[in-house]
This record gives sequence, structure tokens and C-alpha cells, in this order.
Amino acid sequence: MLIKRLFSSSHAFSSSSASSNLLKIGSVLKQARTFTDDDVLGYSKLTHDANPLHFDAKCAKNAGFSDCLVPGMLVASLFPRIIAAHFPGAIYVSQTLHFKLPVYIGDEIIAEVQAVSIRQIKNKYIAKLSTKCIKCDGPLVIDGEATAMLPSLVMEPPNLAVTSS
Repeated sequence: MLIKRLFSSSHAFSSSSASSNLLKIGSVLKQARTFTDDDVLGYSKLTHDANPLHFDAKCAKNAGFSDCLVPGMLVASLFPRIIAAHFPGAIYVSQTLHFKLPVYIGDEIIAEVQAVSIRQIKNKYIAKLSTKCIKCDGPLVIDGEATAMLPSLVMEPPNLAVTSS
């Protein structure tokens, strides 16, 4: 039930490799997401992150921001979601993150995962991935690199309950 609820929210997934369902170097997977107050509140309840920069506009403005921030780790959580949606059973091995610009409630973010290298070890694949989040109006907000152990190079279509936003 929880998994069905997680994937039934309206967030768009796309793949630049529509002609092939095999992951290869250069393959790009994307997801668009607009974060809400409820998302930040749910993240805070789950992680116990009560940083006032996420809830108090005056505190955020005093720190030099124009409004309350979406937690960077919440935004970065799009990367493992993209990977798990296309490669059920994938194991996230590592992630580096560079937070470039703030993300505010209501910003539409496009998360992108691109295969940089792939190597086979026995019956598994180790994929090194470039990861980035971009505001829909252009600026890069997060970049980094991830490594994931994939059970296969076959990209599954995201859960059919997911719809475009």
C-alpha cells in the first residue's frame, strides 16, 4: 500500500533512451518535481530536521535567502528514486553532492541521472552516474555523482501509476 501511494503521486519521469530499453553510457533518465510545504513538513517529521531555514521565512531572509528553503537532501532524494524506478532492486552505493543554489517551495526541479560508465561484475552491473538538479528556468541547483549496483541493464518503465504533472 505504501509503495502504491509513493508511486501514485503526479511526478513526471522520462528517458532519453526511448528507442532502447538498455542502459548504456550517455543514457539519461529524468524526473520533474515541484516541492510543496507538505513535502518539507513530511521530510522534517521523518528526519527530525527542524532547521528554521525550512520553516521560518524571517530566519531564512536573515540568512540571505528570499524565502524558506527546501532541504537539499530532500531535493537530492530524486536521484535514488529515479534509479529505483527504472532498476528495481538496485543498490545505491555512493553519492557526492554539491549544492549550488537554493531551492524554494514551488520551484519546479528537473532531476537528471546520466550513465557515465558501466562495468559488469559477475551477474551485476556497477554504474557510475552523473547527477544534477536544474530549476525549470535553467540554473543548476545540485550536481554530483552516484554509483549504483544494478541487477540488470534493462530499464523498466516507471510504475504505470505515475502520471505527468
